[in-house]
Amino acid sequence: MDKRSNAILTAIAHVVLIFLSFLCLFFFYILIINSTRSHVELQKGFSFLPGGSFLTNLHNVINDPAIPILKGIVNSLIVSTFCAAITTYFSALTAYGLYAYQFRLNKVAFTFIMMILVMPTQVTALGFLRLITTMGMDDSLLPLIIPSVASPAVFYFMYSYMQSSLPLELVEAARIDGSNEFGTFNRIVLPIMKPAIAVQAIFTFVGAWNNYFVPALVITSKNKQTLPIMIAMLRGADYMTFDMGKIYMMITIAIVPIIIVYLFLSKFIVDGVTLGGVKD
Repeated sequence: MDKRSNAILTAIAHVVLIFLSFLCLFFFYILIINSTRSHVELQKGFSFLPGGSFLTNLHNVINDPAIPILKGIVNSLIVSTFCAAITTYFSALTAYGLYAYQFRLNKVAFTFIMMILVMPTQVTALGFLRLITTMGMDDSLLPLIIPSVASPAVFYFMYSYMQSSLPLELVEAARIDGSNEFGTFNRIVLPIMKPAIAVQAIFTFVGAWNNYFVPALVITSKNKQTLPIMIAMLRGADYMTFDMGKIYMMITIAIVPIIIVYLFLSKFIVDGVTLGGVKD
């Protein structure tokens, strides 16, 4: 009876997972299908079958003089890659400092960082815009990258992961062996943190890739715009030049790097789960 019950529960779990996977992949399928159809075909209604306008839509997107899509992809890749690298490294470094060192203002610093976590970006947008204008960094990609040094949400994730996976005995052993603090962090702590870093790198990359609010405030030059701004510009085009096929094609192009990053980093999530430290 127990084996039969387990088999039923396993079957139900597989059915639920298949259904959820279908829901996730269905919208990607619809997006790809719509990117192969022309504006006229899209106006006729939904279809499960692909159209014959994929190359036409791709050509129209790439060769649109008003929207330099290739430059937008490069800009988004630069911003997203640097944001993911800077955020994960410095957040892990900050978390390590508060986790491995017990100093007088340890709890105060932790509480202060958590208070910043609940502050919406829109609240500080005007002051941020004035600051970068005063510093001469307006209409630049730097204001989209530098603030990623401070990410309270990623810090908290790293700190929680260290509490569960990084024994302080391992740090003490490295110190006894003569390792300096940055050497200990880079050679010992970071490999143990690889699963957490991979997860947060994916989230940070996607967040920076899809970010529209801050780039729309900062960027004014067309050759420095990121993909979300270009998609919004194409979506807000005049009715006479509005082309749904181009919009679906641009969105399809925009999600390809995200999928590649996820496929590349997902193996580190799986492989890194087996990494551990010292057992008591």
